Amino acid sequence: MRNTILFFAFLFFVVCKAQQQNLGTKASERPPNIVLIFTDDQGYRDVGVFGAQDIATPNLDQMAADGIKLTSYYAAQAVCSASRAGILTGCYPNRIGIHSAMMPNSNKGIHPDETTLAEMLKQKGYRTGIFGKWHLGDHPDFLPTKNGFDEWVGIPYSNDMWPLHPQQGSVFDFDPLPLFKNEKVIDTLTNQTHLTTLITEHSVDFIDRNKAHPFFLYVPHPQPHVPLFVSDKFKGKSDRGRYGDVIMEIDWSVGEILNALRKNGLEENTIVIFTSDNGPWLAYGNHAGSALPFREGKGTAWEGGQREPFIMRYPGQLPEGTVIDVPVMAIDLLPTIAEIVDAELPQKIIDGKSVWSILKGQQRKSAQEAYFFYYRVNELFGVRYGKWKLYFPHTYRTMDGQAPGKDGIPGKYKMIDLSEIELYDVTIDPSETTNVAKEYPKIVAKIKTLADTMRSRLGDSLTGTEGSETRAPGIVAEK
Repeated sequence: MRNTILFFAFLFFVVCKAQQQNLGTKASERPPNIVLIFTDDQGYRDVGVFGAQDIATPNLDQMAADGIKLTSYYAAQAVCSASRAGILTGCYPNRIGIHSAMMPNSNKGIHPDETTLAEMLKQKGYRTGIFGKWHLGDHPDFLPTKNGFDEWVGIPYSNDMWPLHPQQGSVFDFDPLPLFKNEKVIDTLTNQTHLTTLITEHSVDFIDRNKAHPFFLYVPHPQPHVPLFVSDKFKGKSDRGRYGDVIMEIDWSVGEILNALRKNGLEENTIVIFTSDNGPWLAYGNHAGSALPFREGKGTAWEGGQREPFIMRYPGQLPEGTVIDVPVMAIDLLPTIAEIVDAELPQKIIDGKSVWSILKGQQRKSAQEAYFFYYRVNELFGVRYGKWKLYFPHTYRTMDGQAPGKDGIPGKYKMIDLSEIELYDVTIDPSETTNVAKEYPKIVAKIKTLADTMRSRLGDSLTGTEGSETRAPGIVAEK
């Protein structure tokens, strides 16, 4: 009897071991998991490996050591909703009718015919989750669960769109800030101290629950967008005040996600990407980040408005500790992931191109001839062409010479009219201090030609040009 029990115990052990080995083989043969961590209003210099000396970011620094960092990566636009539309669809936001930052109760959102990164990956069998800020339409027809995500916990728009806004009553009249779970409001936020922790816990839980399947985890943190909130475990920890504390907590969140991947045996087959939606909101002074050495910040097409930190980790596929200075934009992310996982691109025209060979270090030439910098409602401000950045006449905002904001109260921008074309070599003049347009008329002429071609396709409100390829956003009846 004893021998029989031992035999079946041994047989059970062998079967379980074989199943584990089989599961491991299947996991390694699956397409890679995708984790996209996307912060809000974070400056280029707000990560250790990008120059921050007063904020500790050990997890992000290690990510860069284990993978690659891009030093000429651009957000799709210098403002919340448009930037998110670009990274999730592979399109210039104005192509699909998404402009600026959507206000609560907007009747617009991503058109249902557009293909998001989540929808593309679901066609490949991916589980999809978003935990954090959406900001691409708060009408039920436009929520994440209608755009390819299986589940969502987070807020529908920016965290300052609530009754505690410093300009509530004088400029704004915001309703309470809702916290959603899928399509249902589960709470009203009156304090955001634990929001980063909540987002992190849901992200880790998503990984734990979906470890047996390929998954896409999108973590768009509401921070460090004002108002700044940080949990007690990071208060006073940085040398840059509350803003630095917030970044340290985001870095902790990155570490928790990486630990969850490691614990579940998914580390080697997961792509982890970290970047931000646009540059720092400089009007908020000590509650804003730093884009140094770049000029200006959020809400402008200058380098500080859209040039962002970008770190990507994919063990065994990307060269460790590599710095890449080839220009890349958020619109290139969707087609790059499509190439990696062998997914079909959207049927409608997109603007991004795969940069996979650039990320692997196999190519040093940009995938795009030029990148175009739009703002407001379809205004073409500038163009990046090789090492050159050209700006067309337009009006932009600056805090230069203005009293800075402090402790959550914004300062006041002044508006500047750029009256003539300006040209900068951003490889040797990243702060854009020396206009060389007169010295390089052929470069100016070439970029103007490229711009005219793009205007014919996507339009330009500054020149009154109608584009032939723009598409309407999703629109519902006014609430």
